[in-house]
Amino acid sequence: MAQELEPLLQQDGGGDARLPALARSVLKFLMWVVLLAWVAWVFLYPTAPAEAVFRWWIGFTEEHWGTIFLAYSAPIPIIAVLAYVYIYAFPSDHVEKRKLRSFSFRLWTFPVLVDGPFGVVSAAEFIGIVLFIGYVVYSMTYYAVENLSLVSKFRSPSSFESDSILERIGLRFGTVGLFCMPFLFLPVARGSVILRLIDIPFEHATRYHVWLGHLIMVLFTLHGLSFVISWSTQGHLLEEMGQWKEIGVSNPAGVISLAAGLLMWVTSLHPVRKRFFELFFYTHQLYVVFVVFLALHVGQFIFTIPAGAIFLFMLDRFLRFWQSRAKVDIISAACRPCGTVELVFSKPASLRYNALSFIFIQVRELSFLQWHPFSVSSSPMDGKYHMSVLIKALGTWTDKLRSIITDVQEQNRSDSDSQSCRITASVEGPYGHQSPYHLMYEDLILVAGGIGISPFLAILSDIIHRIEEGMPCMPKNVLVLWSVKKSTELSLLSAVDAQTISSSVSDKLRLDIQAFVTQESQPPLEDGIVGDDQKVPGMFIKNGTAMSGLVGTGDNFWAAMYFAASTLGFALAYALVQVYYMQPFHVVAWWHRGLLFVACMAAGVALPGGLVVLLWHLSEKRRLENDRWDAAAANNNNKAPPQDVPTAPAAGGGGDDGGAAVSSVTLAGLRATRYGCRPNFEVEFAAFAERAGDAADVGVLVCGPQGLQTSVARECRSRNLRRGAGGGAEKGRSRAVFHFNSHSFDL
Repeated sequence: MAQELEPLLQQDGGGDARLPALARSVLKFLMWVVLLAWVAWVFLYPTAPAEAVFRWWIGFTEEHWGTIFLAYSAPIPIIAVLAYVYIYAFPSDHVEKRKLRSFSFRLWTFPVLVDGPFGVVSAAEFIGIVLFIGYVVYSMTYYAVENLSLVSKFRSPSSFESDSILERIGLRFGTVGLFCMPFLFLPVARGSVILRLIDIPFEHATRYHVWLGHLIMVLFTLHGLSFVISWSTQGHLLEEMGQWKEIGVSNPAGVISLAAGLLMWVTSLHPVRKRFFELFFYTHQLYVVFVVFLALHVGQFIFTIPAGAIFLFMLDRFLRFWQSRAKVDIISAACRPCGTVELVFSKPASLRYNALSFIFIQVRELSFLQWHPFSVSSSPMDGKYHMSVLIKALGTWTDKLRSIITDVQEQNRSDSDSQSCRITASVEGPYGHQSPYHLMYEDLILVAGGIGISPFLAILSDIIHRIEEGMPCMPKNVLVLWSVKKSTELSLLSAVDAQTISSSVSDKLRLDIQAFVTQESQPPLEDGIVGDDQKVPGMFIKNGTAMSGLVGTGDNFWAAMYFAASTLGFALAYALVQVYYMQPFHVVAWWHRGLLFVACMAAGVALPGGLVVLLWHLSEKRRLENDRWDAAAANNNNKAPPQDVPTAPAAGGGGDDGGAAVSSVTLAGLRATRYGCRPNFEVEFAAFAERAGDAADVGVLVCGPQGLQTSVARECRSRNLRRGAGGGAEKGRSRAVFHFNSHSFDL
């Protein structure tokens, strides 16, 4: 496993790397050309010259669906093809230390906005927000000017002409919303190769999905209201809403699609989602109704605008369905006295992840539909065949899970032979950053709130193991700032696999763990006795198999074959339908063509794509059997008694100088705990910057509630803006650059 992850940190070699570097540059250039050409086309579409060119193109190609798809949505699958080639050919092209100084990287890690409806917004995200708002304002302004020029042609516009203009404005709202839709579906394709290419993890991409969802639903609502007002003033609202036209848009389908979208939108608003998560989750399954009836409403021609992104989402969703069918073995299920549940899942050695990954978990005894995301608390260096998560009871689902495990633990205490726990678990993922960016900082600050320490336990274990095994590892100076409500939560530190730090590691790593207990003014009497390790022995739960490797972030070859087979299957299915059904039976209805288009997309994913997934599954199954044989052989070899293994003297014994013995320290021994206070980020960051040195690049990772993220982001922004200001010693201490990285997941 370690060898598989090595390319993530390797750098390019000497002269022999010039040809691969050229190929890499060519692929990047092609992807940028396709992307910029597509964005330029979207921006210029409202203009008269672009409309004239498009009408000429439609006439030249005789309105063939393939050329329309090529103009609207083909850039997305083209970029996906190039991305698969890029990732497969250059797996080692990931973050390196020199990228810390690059302008593009700093755009992603410099917080511009820290308060407001968007939360913490980086400079790159702020540019994206401005571009989308600029596009909407620019497009609607252009259309408004166009409509005003149309009004000027009438000496005294009649009510009918005014209603027609209102309908034209509504039509433009819908058009702009359709052009924004590809960016609505791309972020929620969890294993999408495009997200992997630009290294945007799903927990960040969901924020963009939420932002775009608000924007698109505002546009579609204005689109519908414009027509409702126009039809109402004309006196035939119900008649128009019930018209299912053969040629033109189907109004009833549009009403159903908009109603489904409004239900998803209202239940996804933050107050509703927080109080009624299950309502939000179940109503969001209406996306199927929303998409299908949108295709019926606008027809095949217009539906090609968002079709490319929707197709990538369908690919990801079908693959997730296959992966989620597996019932995963739980190596250990335990509940700690602080109320946190620890689950350790069995996984194949071939399933790769990093310390910043997360997984979605379903427990069928609790719900057949609910999937909840959790950060991994284990490092890939901890072992090839398991992955663990820590779950704090914060809601109905997690409370029920804790109750199941604690009840069985109580039974097991009274009857040691009883192991009656039944938890049927399925797992989707792992997802997350394509590269372990925490390993490229020499100076690292980890800020956690409560259970937010979970991913940082994986990071600490990852760093310690890498240093112990002599693997590439940048971090040399690590500060952990951890806030908890009660001191019982401090026992979570014992979940780190690497509990002891030898002198060889401490010589290369300066680790400082500062814990803050906010709701206790002084340490409890038992502190230091049971507080360091309160882990309860876990229970093994056999469900049938290890985690499935059928995930978009898994095997690059099979993922590319799945994409290629599905895309070709979709194209072939629609070509056959057009030749053997549409033309012979003269199918001209827009809604009928739109329905056939969606059906062919689904058929391409389910049939040829499903065949590739089946072959992929069989390949993973065979590889898993081979891994079991290898593991069994390794265990048999390890049973032989070791020979010529020197025994280190015990610390403090057998000599005049006890310091000559091999010394080690536990993570709990490195922890300094303060009671009744919260961390002062200004003081802590200033001290760390002075320790890190002049012009250091400090990585700041935050996992916790929104208030914690806001406070840390504000301090990072303040220090970066003041960088270089002042004089004398203060100037020398303030030149460190703080790179803000949020690792908080909020659905």
